[in-house]
Amino acid sequence: MRALSLLFGLAASASASAVTLRDNQSFQAKCEQFAHKIQVQDGKVHQVTYVPSGTNVSMPAVPASCGGNAYSDKTPFDFCRVSLNVTTSPESQFYMEAWLPSNYSGRFLSTGNGGLGGCIQYKDMFYATQYGFATVGTNNGHNGDTGVFFYHNNETLKDYAYRAMHTGVVVGKEITKQFYSQGYHKSYYMGCSTGGRQGWKAIQKYPDDFDGVLAGSPAINLVNLINWGARFLPITGNSSAARFVTNEQWTTVHKEILRQCDDLDGAADGIIEDPDLCHPVFETLLCNSTTSKGCDSCLTGTQIETVNRVFSPLYGNNDTLLYPRMQPGSELLAALMYYNGMSFAYATEWFRYVVYSNPNWDPATWNIQDAIVANAHEPYNVSTFQGDISAFQKRNGKVLHYHGMEDPIITSDSSKMYYKHVADTMSRSPTELDDFYRFFTISGMGHCSTGAGASSIGQGLGTFAGNDPQDNVLLAMVRWVEEGIAPEYVRGTKFNGTTVEYRRKHCKYPKRNKYVGPGPYEDEDAWECV
Repeated sequence: MRALSLLFGLAASASASAVTLRDNQSFQAKCEQFAHKIQVQDGKVHQVTYVPSGTNVSMPAVPASCGGNAYSDKTPFDFCRVSLNVTTSPESQFYMEAWLPSNYSGRFLSTGNGGLGGCIQYKDMFYATQYGFATVGTNNGHNGDTGVFFYHNNETLKDYAYRAMHTGVVVGKEITKQFYSQGYHKSYYMGCSTGGRQGWKAIQKYPDDFDGVLAGSPAINLVNLINWGARFLPITGNSSAARFVTNEQWTTVHKEILRQCDDLDGAADGIIEDPDLCHPVFETLLCNSTTSKGCDSCLTGTQIETVNRVFSPLYGNNDTLLYPRMQPGSELLAALMYYNGMSFAYATEWFRYVVYSNPNWDPATWNIQDAIVANAHEPYNVSTFQGDISAFQKRNGKVLHYHGMEDPIITSDSSKMYYKHVADTMSRSPTELDDFYRFFTISGMGHCSTGAGASSIGQGLGTFAGNDPQDNVLLAMVRWVEEGIAPEYVRGTKFNGTTVEYRRKHCKYPKRNKYVGPGPYEDEDAWECV
């Protein structure tokens, strides 16, 4: 975790308005006594634990599929840890935790989930709590990053769609008010991927839950995202199919994409600033009489057809656009995720346990009729593609939306599609949307984290680049909500280990970054949003 101790030390300045506990008890005593005072409707408290700085946080109940979300380092701050289960129906419940820090800033924050839910994002909880947020997270109604719990269980599916997170927010706010006599003065949300979708679900369905929402790479239009992920296996075939493209050949495809598109933004730096400008002609890679079929440096006509289909949008009946294309530039990692000759696990589980309730459904048989069936089965509006967010606007809420332009799991074109959907539905121009909704395209960023470019924007532990709000999207959101200073750009940092290689200011959509010089491309002032 890059410079977490530095991050915590600097956080004191970011939390200068932190409210101290107004009593004579030590923080430890207050936490230990809280176990006898806490009251949660429909909740069963498991444990209230004082966690002093410098100790490792025990996480014995983390499912194996959630291992990447655990935090194994020592905590640099004191906090009171509350764990409990909350019942949502006679057939369902969720697990949640509330972390109540000693350096409380008077702010509440909920984290989100990833994939098919089931995993508390402990790294996000650490990141937010060190800034003095009273922070909560849930397992979204089931244990583990899997859809098997949705099988013949609509109540658990309802928890995943929206109920667990919203109820966790309601419960978390009540716990915060019970622990801190002054309550909270602002409420925030931070999440990416499924967590990004959950942030948008709150905006759409519960506009009073948050004053500020930080939503990254959101899995909105979820059912069609699942359809889109399911279609790649039928396109590529398995690794023995004549149309299959190998990892080595995808490297060749990536080099050709950069050859044709890298300098369209004015600089040949290995980063595509705006994939909208990039429409490669892949026939340049066709094997000819001087190359041998099956070599890594060229592709057969059948393989070229595969590549063209991979980079095409998903259409339904009557040429209805269901989901946009994968943006060029993401193919090196997307080849491992989607184009590997195997089924995409999340899509397979959704069709098996939600759409068809048939654990034996074969993902290799997916076709557009399956997409039509899946769209007809839209449980609890889980796709989260509502365009009218005026209720959130009217209560003066703010949403900072970002998406990486090299995302290999959720194409960034999906976020652009949703932004346009909101603009069209609300009849608002980008200038009018700016008052409460700002969307930033982050070149060189992968899925929710780092990538080939200046992609560290303070969106989590591994992307900390400083406490200046221009380098830290969480603090930028706080400043926007509490001081009325809206971000005009998001500045990203490209690290080589702990060394800063360069920084770049990422543009507010629909503007795009263009190199104008005169300095080298590493100079952030050599770029302009146009």
